[in-house]
Amino acid sequence: MDLSSNSMLPRSIGCQLSSLTWKCIALVTMVLFLRAVLLHSFSGYGVIEWNNLDMILSHSLLSSSDDEGIRRDKFLEVPQIVWGLNNQKIAFARACLTARMLNRTLLMPSLSASLFYKEIDRLQPISFDKVFQFDKFNSLCNGFVRLGRYSDLKNETGIYDLQKGSGRKWTVERDMEQLKQSSRGHVDEHEVIRIVGKNPFLWHDHWPVTEYARVFECLVLVDEISKEADKVVSKIQHIGRKLRSKTDMVQSNSDADTEGSSLAPAPYIAVHMRVEIDWMIHCKKLEQRSGVNQICSSKQEIIERVGNIVGSGSPTVVYLAVADSLLNDSSILSGWKNGLIPFEKKKLRVDGIYKKHPYLVQSAIDYEVCSRADIFVGNSYSTFSSLIVLERTQKMMRMGFKNSCGIDVRWPSYAYNIPGESNGPQKWMTNMSDSSLQAISYGSNAISC
Repeated sequence: MDLSSNSMLPRSIGCQLSSLTWKCIALVTMVLFLRAVLLHSFSGYGVIEWNNLDMILSHSLLSSSDDEGIRRDKFLEVPQIVWGLNNQKIAFARACLTARMLNRTLLMPSLSASLFYKEIDRLQPISFDKVFQFDKFNSLCNGFVRLGRYSDLKNETGIYDLQKGSGRKWTVERDMEQLKQSSRGHVDEHEVIRIVGKNPFLWHDHWPVTEYARVFECLVLVDEISKEADKVVSKIQHIGRKLRSKTDMVQSNSDADTEGSSLAPAPYIAVHMRVEIDWMIHCKKLEQRSGVNQICSSKQEIIERVGNIVGSGSPTVVYLAVADSLLNDSSILSGWKNGLIPFEKKKLRVDGIYKKHPYLVQSAIDYEVCSRADIFVGNSYSTFSSLIVLERTQKMMRMGFKNSCGIDVRWPSYAYNIPGESNGPQKWMTNMSDSSLQAISYGSNAISC
């Protein structure tokens, strides 16, 4: 009995001490393990080389902040983006999607403020962030594509120049294979891959419409340009309210009704009227090559078909987005159906707003004015018209509309170069299931009911 009692005492003491002992052993083991990992190299007597530790921590933070897969330490550089506003938007989106495939950040490209197709030396470069909001783009496109600045470069490796192929032998397949090879191996080790050669608009297209649309959604104009568009839209709506107020006064002869109608929003129609000489030459050649006779439209055809749109109210302002060469052509303002009141920027007395800015910004203002219209009518072979309809299609789809066949559908669009019901223009939505942007860039993508 005494022996048993004496043997229980050390057991009791051992139970009390064992927990603390094992905790100490575990702690010492962890310290030794971390020491072995971190003390990979030494400076003097056992001092940690903090550059290595910083690299480990930086890599950890980069991985945690970049879960979506867009690397921030590898970049893609592309040639200056040129031509018209919407050609530049397509080229920019194509560059973004190329960078996405290579898992790289796209270095902010230079756009072109002027419009010169052949005289490259006369192009006026303009920084992307002078037209579109840089931070807003990265915020909206977070996890999909990413823009970087040249100040982000560490210049730790040389730049790899990737020459884009050209000619008929440079097929879509060869282009894709080049990109795949550039996404791995010694090429991918370079901090910057610089694509040299053709403007990105002329690169082969490898991506579906939905991915282009995702990039376009992230393009938000800087406040300065957006406010200029606000002024134009406000002027259109103000004139529309005045016209409707006068009509209501005549019909009802009631001051109360007139006051109410003058405060109501006045819808307007925007028509992207392509009838300038260089366009007519281009579209005639396009008709001959393609064998399609529904590309060009005369002024008379456009005016007649817009007048036959079902559901357009009266009186309604029709804003004509036209080339400057047509601002002195009075014929575009005559012949319109009773109740449709045409205005272009000169008649609207907002041409001064446009003249303050270079070509690219003028186009961006007109794009905004057209995209905000209650009804938009354009040419389905025009890139400008096609991207506006793409944006409006996305708005409709977010509202739950799968087609534009209903009269009361919001943001309806029409293609005046294709005859629709009642000799009006054909209703138009973008085919979001297209496997490439080919239809928008070079051909008709108008979907009828």
